[in-house]
Amino acid sequence: MKKLALFWAIFALAAAAWAEQPKVPIELLEGKTILVFTPHPDDELFGAGGTITLLNRHHNRVFLVIYTNDDKGSYDLEMSSQRLARIRKGEEEGAEGVLGTPKENLEWMGYDDGMLEYAPQPKLVEDTTAIIRHIRPDVLLSIDPGELYARWHKTDHRMAAFNTLDAVRAADFWLYFPNQLLEQNLQPYQVPEMYLYYSTEREANYWVNIDSVMDLKLEAASKHVSQFEPAIHKYRPDWDPQVLAQVKAEMRRRQPKKDGHFVEPFRYATGFNQM
Repeated sequence: MKKLALFWAIFALAAAAWAEQPKVPIELLEGKTILVFTPHPDDELFGAGGTITLLNRHHNRVFLVIYTNDDKGSYDLEMSSQRLARIRKGEEEGAEGVLGTPKENLEWMGYDDGMLEYAPQPKLVEDTTAIIRHIRPDVLLSIDPGELYARWHKTDHRMAAFNTLDAVRAADFWLYFPNQLLEQNLQPYQVPEMYLYYSTEREANYWVNIDSVMDLKLEAASKHVSQFEPAIHKYRPDWDPQVLAQVKAEMRRRQPKKDGHFVEPFRYATGFNQM
């Protein structure tokens, strides 16, 4: 009976950590260090691009880590993986530039598209842990590993979600990868706050109003030419103006709304589940 009571006490504490609200809303932070993880060069934009813009506007230092090169997602039979990786890298730098993130703050882990789940373990966690210990963010953003994502067909999303949180936990305890302290002087670090994007309506517990930066988010998305028709089938580096207008209109239509405002939903958390 005592063990059962202890289990439910720990469960309640874990649930509370994932349900409380931030003392300072992320959209009002100033002068902080922000670390963003994204499976592909574009996910952070679609999931949190407006929020990243607000963070940059308020003079926070935003660092972005891209797990994969996104070098497979093209139907163009004349496209190669190497060329596509170069294209996606340029598009990502352009898009993040619109959001205000300096190019030098982008770090590419270099995994092939669709292969993150098969990356050497525990090297992937170790490398991610080192990044967290080096950057020492005040706030970390990453893709939500919520229950619906465990069944998601995009393996990079699933793996990036779980791997990032595994690294958040590892970063706190020096005996995970002690070589990082002994050889690189990377001290243990506990991430204070996390905002997980791509949260479902059922799992989100925090929403950022992005009305003031919605147009910038659409402009940044337009830099990812190769992700949309017609370039995804036959690559071209530019847009037909009419097609671009249609794409922006569709993205605006699909952007989540709350109380009549454009929002980006997150699952906010201040700790990890110790069970």
